[in-house]
Amino acid sequence: MLNSLSKLLKCSAGATAIEYALIASLIAVVAIAGMKSIGNKVQLQLNNIANSL
Repeated sequence: MLNSLSKLLKCSAGATAIEYALIASLIAVVAIAGMKSIGNKVQLQLNNIANSL
């Protein structure tokens, strides 16, 4: 039992997977925020063009 517990503590595959998941989620949050901001600006420009016509 003690031997399997020490193997589990030395294994870093789970920690690496969690780190990759955190990085991917951070990238997703930044991408969504950026797209939302750009989308609002594009919508505003299209509304201005439509009003000018």
